[in-house]
Amino acid sequence: MPGPAPDAWAWPDSEHPQTPEWKREKSTDRNLSVHEKMRLLGRPAMWAPSHRHLCLIFLLACVFACVFFLLIHQNLFHSGLDLFLLCPDRSRVTSPVAILCLSGTPVNTNATFSCPKHPASVSGTWTIDPKGRFGNQMGQYATLLALAQLNGRQAFIQPSMHAVLAPVFRITLPVLAPEVDRHAPWQELELHDWMLEEYAHVKEPWVKLTGFPCSWTFFHHLRDGLRFPRTGDRPSTFVGVHVRRGDYLQVMPLHWKGVVGDRAYLQQAMDWFRARHKAPIFVVTSNGMEWCRENIDTSRGDVIFAGDGQEGAPHKDFALLTQCNHTIMTIGTFGFWAAYLAGGDTVYLANFTLPDSSFLKIFKPEAAFLPEWVGINADLSPLQGKAES
Repeated sequence: MPGPAPDAWAWPDSEHPQTPEWKREKSTDRNLSVHEKMRLLGRPAMWAPSHRHLCLIFLLACVFACVFFLLIHQNLFHSGLDLFLLCPDRSRVTSPVAILCLSGTPVNTNATFSCPKHPASVSGTWTIDPKGRFGNQMGQYATLLALAQLNGRQAFIQPSMHAVLAPVFRITLPVLAPEVDRHAPWQELELHDWMLEEYAHVKEPWVKLTGFPCSWTFFHHLRDGLRFPRTGDRPSTFVGVHVRRGDYLQVMPLHWKGVVGDRAYLQQAMDWFRARHKAPIFVVTSNGMEWCRENIDTSRGDVIFAGDGQEGAPHKDFALLTQCNHTIMTIGTFGFWAAYLAGGDTVYLANFTLPDSSFLKIFKPEAAFLPEWVGINADLSPLQGKAES
């Protein structure tokens, strides 16, 4: 009979007689290299990095990490803070929106959010220290925007300013990240409440503006871009009336030797409009609505008390005033901005401090009120009586 078929795994008898290959492979496993083992198993050989190769890979990784860190560092402090910008370009937002915008991000005019374009000619970073309430911060925002453009710098606002203004305005300036604000090499520039020639020639690239600027001499060329769009034709003539009271009842006479708008002033201002416009309707807002209801004459049926008197949330009153055709203001930046953005005729309280008031050192009427606005002199007799006694 024929013998059994030869083992397919056996080596030729001349080399290893009667010793299967798998047994020899197992017995000599310790002496074989990786390539030889892979060859014996019928698998393609794999490259195994040596210690030298591993060291080179580690060094290359370190080099790339260092280069990446230097690029980030350079962009943060020398190239416009592109990696740390929050884009608040959204209407009706009460807090900053944490969206990172990198350089080259296209602006989608139909999207809810967008990042402002950065002109190649703009360098440096400017911001402003936000202080005060709504009207103060509106003046600070507009002044920052105007002066930064005038000096060829990119303007950024603080998150707190965005939170105050965004519920009313579509903010176009990006928000400065807090970590950048803490570490940037700021040069502070305190502003007067009127434009000076030196403000147009500021050389420092990192500037933080301070103060309470609210003068048309800074930003009058931007007025059309700041205004609210009209919501349609009006069948009647509406006159917005803003009566500032609150803390000014004590601050003006005690600290500034001044007065607030009284009953007589409001009556004169309303009569001025009645004489020039057919059947005007007066829309009254104030942080002292109870006083207004008691002191404003409503016998003609042309007065509407529309304000809610909430000082902490003035957005409704402000939006209402800016939609009116004309304005009566007393004192304060809130009334100024309502009149400035509404357009039309404006009547304001003039000469509301004594001539020796220290308020006149920081306030210039000609820089605060537009030349075409109409001033009605305040009644200073209560202050003059106290001064004589």
